[in-house]
Amino acid sequence: MLAAFTFNTAENLPIGLLELISRSLRVPVAAVGLLVTGYGVMVAVASLPLAHATRTVPRRHVLTGLLAALVVSSLVAALATSYWPLLVARLLTALAQALFWAVMGPVAVGLFAPEVRGRVVGALSVAGSLALVLGVPLGTWLGQHSDWRVPVALLAGPGLCSLVTIAAGLPTSPPEAEPAAYGTSPDPRRFGTVLAAGALSATGAFAGYTYVVTFLVDVSGFAPNTVSVWLVVFGVACLAGVGITGALLDRFPHAAPATAMAAQAMGMLGLFAAGTHQAAAVVFLVLMGGALGPVFMTTQNAMLHCAPGRTDIALAANSGSYNAGIAAGAALGGLVLPLAGVRGTFLAGGLLTVLACAVLLGGRWRLRRWGPGCGRRG
Repeated sequence: MLAAFTFNTAENLPIGLLELISRSLRVPVAAVGLLVTGYGVMVAVASLPLAHATRTVPRRHVLTGLLAALVVSSLVAALATSYWPLLVARLLTALAQALFWAVMGPVAVGLFAPEVRGRVVGALSVAGSLALVLGVPLGTWLGQHSDWRVPVALLAGPGLCSLVTIAAGLPTSPPEAEPAAYGTSPDPRRFGTVLAAGALSATGAFAGYTYVVTFLVDVSGFAPNTVSVWLVVFGVACLAGVGITGALLDRFPHAAPATAMAAQAMGMLGLFAAGTHQAAAVVFLVLMGGALGPVFMTTQNAMLHCAPGRTDIALAANSGSYNAGIAAGAALGGLVLPLAGVRGTFLAGGLLTVLACAVLLGGRWRLRRWGPGCGRRG
């Protein structure tokens, strides 16, 4: 949980430090923005190849190596006096995170009985969500009152604590012998369905969310100096949604992804339809926030069940496709914005999320009718 919190904080911290880094290194804000988008693209591209390349290495060794990379890259980033060393350090962190999410899930849930593994996934997701609610705001505040390098360097602390804990306490065993190394109910068809639905949902979410600040000011009419409050509300809703979903995930593992995606679609379409009314905008913003975190968490949990092979490869594929969806969503929103305005980005995102729900529910209908595998049941 501590490592998940640290990685997610490292990923998103530059968002709050854009102006500070821009002034300090004398580069445009857009160039600093590449520290975030480049990070996401690296995770999307590298997750699956890295998981495949390290599939025979004991998980204890992999995780300690990834956390060592996090510690080193945080210190290198904090010491950077120009843009390019900072970018290289960020890409090193992204490479570590790309593999971390694939390896961490099977290792963590494998330490617990199968009937409570959904709650373990929920706990890890809560820690990741806390990065947006606590880690990034706190790091932003600290950077504003000292120097942007201070919060970046401090990330090495929890990274080192996680490294020492895992190196000292996690057993060394062959990856294929881990308790959660393989899916509990392997199903290639459901695997493909969940993968496609998750990518579509991410594309839809970030087509709108990328421009949520513009929406709240231009459409809902909130004062610019109050938008940060509503972003915190959004983050708290995301954290609450992850916590509630995690508590119920073991009881409703199959219904959870479709439910989260349906809630996301309702939130986005509600913002499009009624976002001009401030009270309605807050309600639908909370609904969207409460669904955004659970969508990824529930698809990750589904991978632990339906992975047709190793779960780390399945989780890497899911993480890579989700991050690709984030990048595609931001690009789609940028295309829609000049054509249909910021409300149009939420309409496009909501409709894509509806399509994601349809893909997921269609896959479940086919499973009931034809059964798992490739052949029709006689």
